[in-house]
Amino acid sequence: MRATLDGVLDEAPSAAQIWASRQWLSAMEPRLARFVSDPETRMRLLERVYQEAQLAGLAPEIVLAVVQVESAFQREAISSAGALGLMQIMPFWVAELGRPADDLFDPLLNLRYGCTILAHYLAVERGDLTRALARYNGSRGETWYPERVMQAWKRNWWIQR
Repeated sequence: MRATLDGVLDEAPSAAQIWASRQWLSAMEPRLARFVSDPETRMRLLERVYQEAQLAGLAPEIVLAVVQVESAFQREAISSAGALGLMQIMPFWVAELGRPADDLFDPLLNLRYGCTILAHYLAVERGDLTRALARYNGSRGETWYPERVMQAWKRNWWIQR
């Protein structure tokens, strides 16, 4: 997981990748407007969600659904269990990954952690998104959390391809 967290894309994106990302940003920007009012903040967030999801091998729409369910796009969110930021990262991950200076309220870093953790759980669960989401939330064996994420995805972020 540390390698993924530290990783960056070394290769320049292809023209097809650039086109796909622009199409996705155009589709998602008006949808995110009801959650994030500032256009510059909204675009920066969408660009980072797309980048981090791609890096982690996740669908960016699912990442948006997780953020919606976890924090309602509130970058300073704190859960009753002590999880922090957009993707509600538990502070033990900072120590676990040996990066004590990391600020989980930094939305860009929070997305890196969240996407990396979700991708890790997806690998552990051999591609089973329901089980990976339950692990992400700490509700392994339950389905209420994955169902909430999937409902958010279908209502707000689903793109017919």
